[in-house]
Amino acid sequence: SRLGIVRGKDLAQCSREIYPPAVNFILYLLAELAIAACDLAEVLGMAIGLHLLLGIPLLWGVVITLLDTVLLLYLQNLGIRKLEAFIVGLIAVIGGCFLVELFFAKPDFGQVGLGFIPVLKGPGALYIAIGIIGATVMPHNLYLHSALVQTRKIGSDDDSIRKAIRYNAWDSTIALNIAFFVNAAILILAGTVFFGTGNRTVASLEDAHQLLAPLMGTKWASVLFAVALIAAGQSSTITGTMAGQIVMEGYLRLRINPVIRRLLTRLLAIVPALLVIWLSGGATGAVEQLLVFSQVLLSMQLAFAVIPLIHFTSDRIKMRNFVISTPTKVAAWVIAAVILVLNGKLLVDAGADWYAGGGVVARLAICTGAAGILVLLAYTTVYPIRLRHKLEHEGIHNVLPEFQLEPHEGAAFRKIALALDFSHHDEKVLQFALRFRGIDTEYILIHVTESVSARMMGSEAADYETRKDQVQLDKYVGMLEALGCRARGELGYRTRTSEISRIVNETGADLLIIGSHGHKKAMDFILGETADAVKHLTEVPVFIAR
Repeated sequence: SRLGIVRGKDLAQCSREIYPPAVNFILYLLAELAIAACDLAEVLGMAIGLHLLLGIPLLWGVVITLLDTVLLLYLQNLGIRKLEAFIVGLIAVIGGCFLVELFFAKPDFGQVGLGFIPVLKGPGALYIAIGIIGATVMPHNLYLHSALVQTRKIGSDDDSIRKAIRYNAWDSTIALNIAFFVNAAILILAGTVFFGTGNRTVASLEDAHQLLAPLMGTKWASVLFAVALIAAGQSSTITGTMAGQIVMEGYLRLRINPVIRRLLTRLLAIVPALLVIWLSGGATGAVEQLLVFSQVLLSMQLAFAVIPLIHFTSDRIKMRNFVISTPTKVAAWVIAAVILVLNGKLLVDAGADWYAGGGVVARLAICTGAAGILVLLAYTTVYPIRLRHKLEHEGIHNVLPEFQLEPHEGAAFRKIALALDFSHHDEKVLQFALRFRGIDTEYILIHVTESVSARMMGSEAADYETRKDQVQLDKYVGMLEALGCRARGELGYRTRTSEISRIVNETGADLLIIGSHGHKKAMDFILGETADAVKHLTEVPVFIAR
């Protein structure tokens, strides 16, 4: 929260300022791996939930999860308020289900208190514990939250920033404590119903589902368990998808069609799930092992998000008066060290077993992989210290063009709308606009901000990209005014085509000039096309500047 509010940039954008391109690309791939692992967990959780609740085969349950792609895209178009309400509703369902389950189970809260003492017993305890860390924290949420906190407009003075940090601290605290309650309720339920009754061989979700009803004396225990699984899976897919857009835009400066982005994320999860189900013959045990493994992957990637985050929030030059305090800094590094030690212990144990049973090629691959992880870890830790005061790159788009405008007398329009994308196409758009200038012509300069925050919040967005876009738009307005023209800027949000047409219609423009991107066919679908779609949404002439 502090990073996003003070810097106006998310974790991925801040990382791009500091680390070299090759390192950033590796960090991007690791972030995408975390998002794919999250989506895999969601797919498997929903498939298992549908199997337990309705008896749907796991294979078909995985296929059905494709449908929530459509649901998510629909919710995104409704705006952040309705999406937030949907997420809160899912969390309420999960919490409500387990609250009722605890009411049925009647746990001994004295024994529950002893559960706060961390103990690792048995050969698989560390593996499960690391999976719990990954499932609870989810590293991609650090990228997501540092972006979403920018979706509220605040003042630029210290008091306003301090107030925003305080409110977001409360928001995070409440959200994390709700997550803590849900995770604790699951463990308390298992300990009370299974371990407490002597059923210590329950090893799968299916076993738990079948035993809940007879042990708790009500059929609703099993039903609520399955419903909570489905709701939990659905809630995680929303965060994973938005995080995917943020890391791709932040690390690569690549913005693609949200439909393509969503389908890519989901296919990366569905393909391994289908393979495991097919190879295991539909056994739920193999699917649940893959589910736990996906959570372990999340924990493994956590350090590569946490360490840069600590560096950025500890830098007084970048954070000014809002740098984290020394106790917070020490606590953060201790937590990062604990995560590293636990993950390292698991990797060493697993690597030793694989090394002992592998051939020359396998051993070489294990040693190379271990060395690569250590080098990357050391680099992300040490490099920001050496370049703590490196100048940041201010641009969201590519390097903005510099050019001079020349007045031109020609046929006149009363109001001319100009669709600008802050690229080299803008020069042609503006020069053509001057050709149609009359004595009373007014220019309406339009740029659509398409960051994740702008898509979700619309005109309420105040993220870094939105603010920089407004600055560039004002610069273009100033260039036209210097030539004696009347001009004003209009920022649009969310979908490019619908926003351009809306502003054209609302301002009463009688001509729209738009640049040509030069890509066609498949690239139009991937990157998005504008001119052909806009001309069907407006009733004014559309001039394509080439």
